[in-house]
Amino acid sequence: MFETERLILRELLPTDEEAMFELDSDPEVHKYLGNSPVEEIEDIRKIIKFIRQQYIDNGVGRLAVIEKSTNTFIGWAGLKLFKNSINNHSNFYELGYRFIKKYWGQGFATEAAKACLNYGFEKLNLKEIYAMTDKNNLTSKKVLEKTGFTYVETFDDNGEQTDWFKIIRRA
Repeated sequence: MFETERLILRELLPTDEEAMFELDSDPEVHKYLGNSPVEEIEDIRKIIKFIRQQYIDNGVGRLAVIEKSTNTFIGWAGLKLFKNSINNHSNFYELGYRFIKKYWGQGFATEAAKACLNYGFEKLNLKEIYAMTDKNNLTSKKVLEKTGFTYVETFDDNGEQTDWFKIIRRA
């Protein structure tokens, strides 16, 4: 769908299942995501199918992040339309990202997040975008702050203390 200096962001494909399994079966990746890594490749197939349906239903969804220099799947990033209520909000767009551990700390999350925000504001003409992360996930908070998000509050998300962030389109 779009590119950055080092990355290609495109639709998730069924052929991404092995790399998605590497990502989502890692307990460290899931440390701040409820500590529930996937155990079966079939679960990944269902996740990819679900995300691909979001493209059809909502015109937007999480995207595969490919490192240009190696053409390697390194994670996903993108916007998701939340229709159901979370933290007293519904029908809002949320930025999310997740990367395979060996690609952490290289600026890929920030680069992908900035590209997704640009897409949301410029192509989808959104006025605001939200993000949320576990209160203890300091690295994710840094990514959100680097990309221009402002901390709003902490809320209880099914027993997990979650920080809520917001970014408003600049005029």
